[in-house]
Amino acid sequence: MKVPALIAAGVALLLALLGSVFVVNEGHSAIVFRLGTVVREDVGPGLRFKWPLIETARTFDRRLKVLPAEPERYLTADKLDVSVDFFALGRIEDMRRFFQATGGNEDVAAERLAPIIRDSLRNEINSLKLLDVVKGDREAVVGKQLEAINRGASTLGVKILDIRIKRIDLPQDSNVLQSVYNQMRSQRLQVASQLRAEGFEQSQAVRATADRDKTVILAEAARLYGEAAAKDPSFFAFQRSLDSYRKAFADGQSVIVLDRDDPYLQYLKSDR
Repeated sequence: MKVPALIAAGVALLLALLGSVFVVNEGHSAIVFRLGTVVREDVGPGLRFKWPLIETARTFDRRLKVLPAEPERYLTADKLDVSVDFFALGRIEDMRRFFQATGGNEDVAAERLAPIIRDSLRNEINSLKLLDVVKGDREAVVGKQLEAINRGASTLGVKILDIRIKRIDLPQDSNVLQSVYNQMRSQRLQVASQLRAEGFEQSQAVRATADRDKTVILAEAARLYGEAAAKDPSFFAFQRSLDSYRKAFADGQSVIVLDRDDPYLQYLKSDR
């Protein structure tokens, strides 16, 4: 065989070998086609092989992606406009279906997903009043519709994992804004009133318990005092007199003029 022929054969062999190898990067998957028909899907990361000339491969990014959307105006249950700015987080779930539905074009998938998400959010917001949309749980608003959104997204081979509301713009009509603020203020006042009422009720219960305990303690003290006085009347009389002396002369300036034989002074006299 002549040298040029050998070179040509070598080049052909090299091209055949190069055409039989492809690389799938981390976070990606591949589909292998044989003469235009899918023969393998979800081919994972690594160095992969295919038949040269008759097989081709396409790789797709299966990592989580942000699907932006334009702000959308919705009508609430109380017939008021509100502008909602949101984005979705999703990824390719079914490689074969994704390719069949979009031709492997992510922009096509995003365009078809946008109305599915918008319509589902519209259904939820249409059922809520403006105040509930503004101050409510945003995750709950989108969470109720996530299952319905994924039923539509599944036809594209895509799964939406989450939808986040970035911003909610209220109508610029001052009367509407004032109405919302008044409702919020009214609700806060109701909560404050309820807390005050509960606090007053608890304080009354504490006072009643303290008064009852005080009455019981005083009654018990009086009983013990009476029992002690009955056991030794003379000592009781002496104790009462001492208490009276302390009170009468507490300031050190008091002067009492009594007859020397007054019974009040009996415990101040000396027997000597």
